[in-house]
Amino acid sequence: MSKAEQFRALHHAPTPLVLPNAWDPVSARIVADAGYPAIATSSGAVARVIGYDDGRTPPAEMFAAVARIARAVDVPVTADLEAGYGLDPKEFVERLLDSGAVGCNLEDSVGGRLVEPARQAEYLVEVRAAAGADLVVNARIDTFLAGGDVADAIERGRQYRRAGADCVYPIFAPVEVLAELKQQIGGPLNAHADPAGPTTPELVEQGATRISFGTSVHNHLMGVLRELLPKLGA
Repeated sequence: MSKAEQFRALHHAPTPLVLPNAWDPVSARIVADAGYPAIATSSGAVARVIGYDDGRTPPAEMFAAVARIARAVDVPVTADLEAGYGLDPKEFVERLLDSGAVGCNLEDSVGGRLVEPARQAEYLVEVRAAAGADLVVNARIDTFLAGGDVADAIERGRQYRRAGADCVYPIFAPVEVLAELKQQIGGPLNAHADPAGPTTPELVEQGATRISFGTSVHNHLMGVLRELLPKLGA
């Protein structure tokens, strides 16, 4: 099986796919060595470690960072690439596959504003056409970031699945609505976990089949570092 096929199959395995997001080759190797079957990057964490604010990373630098991570591990890598950086779908896919990644997150908001769902679905159709089966597409739904409701998230999720998305990701959806989203949208459902909660078991109980942590692991570790530093000078 190709790495893309391996990664796609993990979305339909009996056990949930858990992805503690990495931000550089060192963190990616630690995640892989811990036994996780794939690596997901965090665009926010990657941005910070290479000197940018979240959402401000030049695409060339983000693709280069993803390539370094993909070279560092043997497991499949999926890249968080914001909203595609305004790239033509064909160029986006070519640059992503050249990096060695076999999956991506694509957000449906730009500058804090939701993209019209039909427009986002059209972009996903073109990404799928350019990539074929070589790319596992996780369509992020930013409804709950923008103060939207469950009905909007369901409509977006359905359109994105019809457009060829392998998985949908209603980021920060309240735990209590996950079961409804899963039932109404169908297919693999990605939910967002955090070391401080919600936990993986809580999300799985409500129907999540893929669990990712975004910037939360990086945030947690930076908090540990802040607590450690005063002790080192004592």
